[in-house]
Amino acid sequence: MNMKIRKVSIEDLDSVTEVESRCFPMSEAAKKESLEQRIKTFPGSFFVAEIDGKIIGFINGCITNEKTIYDEMFSDANLHISNGDYQAIFGLDVIPEYQKQGIAAQLMNHMIEVSRLTGRKGVILTCKDKLIHYYEKFGFENKGVSKSQHGGAKWYDMILEFY
Repeated sequence: MNMKIRKVSIEDLDSVTEVESRCFPMSEAAKKESLEQRIKTFPGSFFVAEIDGKIIGFINGCITNEKTIYDEMFSDANLHISNGDYQAIFGLDVIPEYQKQGIAAQLMNHMIEVSRLTGRKGVILTCKDKLIHYYEKFGFENKGVSKSQHGGAKWYDMILEFY
């Protein structure tokens, strides 16, 4: 499998919208307008995975000075602070037929490495309880139940701090 990770471009909008809709329930999936705003506002922290030119997954999130994600961040890309301390991760998506092949891990490791190289203090995300163990493998620490009510789900705040 010849997979490539690259920075997103606006031409990828339809593909990333389709991937998002396949990976998340409608109540949690980012809408096309939101993904477009993210691509235009923080393309430097939005990466796609592609095989033979087809986008099969992506990772994205704004940069912030916060140590936890709050719901407004998902819908307002203007909360992005380009010189902020923490890389937030809003979504780590891989379409079902390519899951369990290490693609999500490659995307996560890419985002962590870019975050280190650009001088961030760490990476933050929210996840459901069934994924806490997965993110702990990357060094994330569970900080407990999040204040986020995104999509009506129960989320946990996770942080990976670079020391």
